Amino acid sequence: MIEDFVRRQKTGARFVVTAQMLKCDPQEFDKLANAWIEDGGPGFNVVGVPHRIVVDGEFIISRVTVIRTSATL
Repeated sequence: MIEDFVRRQKTGARFVVTAQMLKCDPQEFDKLANAWIEDGGPGFNVVGVPHRIVVDGEFIISRVTVIRTSATL
């Protein structure tokens, strides 16, 4: 799923990943994004400040900017 988007990018490329791109709900994406912030994602690291939205009175991550870090996944 996310690996398909990452494979299309060159090493060093910055790109945006959203809940909509991964076809998941905002709460599920928030959990994924927090894990990526902590440990990095498959072949990328989160850079900058994640974009947050309010859902049921809670701020959750809806979009992150990432940078491709490796040539292989």
